[in-house]
Amino acid sequence: MIDLLPVRIDEQMLRRYEALFAACFAPSPKFSPATLKWLYGENPDGQVVGFDAMDGDELAAHYVCIPSVARIGGIEVRTLLSLNTATHPKYQGRGLFTQLAERTYQAATEQGFHAVYGVANANSTPGFVRKLGFQLVQPLEAKVGLGGLGIDFAAVRRSAQFERVWTPASLDWRSRNPCNPVWRGAITTQRAAFHAKAFGSMLPAYAELPLAGLSAPDLRGAAASPLRLFLGLVPEGACGFGGYVDIPRRFRPSPLNLIYRSLARPGTQLEAGRVLFSFLDFDAY
Repeated sequence: MIDLLPVRIDEQMLRRYEALFAACFAPSPKFSPATLKWLYGENPDGQVVGFDAMDGDELAAHYVCIPSVARIGGIEVRTLLSLNTATHPKYQGRGLFTQLAERTYQAATEQGFHAVYGVANANSTPGFVRKLGFQLVQPLEAKVGLGGLGIDFAAVRRSAQFERVWTPASLDWRSRNPCNPVWRGAITTQRAAFHAKAFGSMLPAYAELPLAGLSAPDLRGAAASPLRLFLGLVPEGACGFGGYVDIPRRFRPSPLNLIYRSLARPGTQLEAGRVLFSFLDFDAY
């Protein structure tokens, strides 16, 4: 009999999660106990919400969501980023992920979380939509270019229906990713730039945030390559992307889709073209 139990973040369990990920995916430092401890237990927005499928003493499957704060419809609410999931090969095909996800969302609703969002590839998107009631909001933009994006954050504030809310504490935590630290780039009177390694140091992932509310985050500074990758979304009319061009689809590993499910108001959807989203907001880099 398989039991669904809340995830744990003690050292012994983190090592068991590492072993499960190793059985399911190619080796990666993002599944190390040190990285999982940072991700699961040190987030200032809260510890992970998730469940494990246990077959006696054997870990059969695992699913977690990462707490965050987002501004939805102009109101700051507690949200979850759907993230790590794995089912051991010998337990696949039994619907364990769906069971874990629904139990997780039930617990999240009881804890007062407003919504769950995530980024899904072409293979996983249909399952989230058909089995778990997610909305496919829109595919992420993938562009390369030189210099800043030139986002009009006043226009973002007027039109964005969804945007992640970052504080100095949460940005400091995000920047300390043991696998791939985030670095602060140039700061102007209106915006701060951030980057992390993507395809080596010559093509870093790049994002901009409004400076208002960030005060003076204690983030590391480092020079970024002038050539940059933007992977995310900006509300329509809030950025002309001067100096940036679309990456041809044939050169993209897989389309990445923003998905969303409201917990507080089931069935409520986001409008395409009204989302601010960047690599900072999920685990791409």
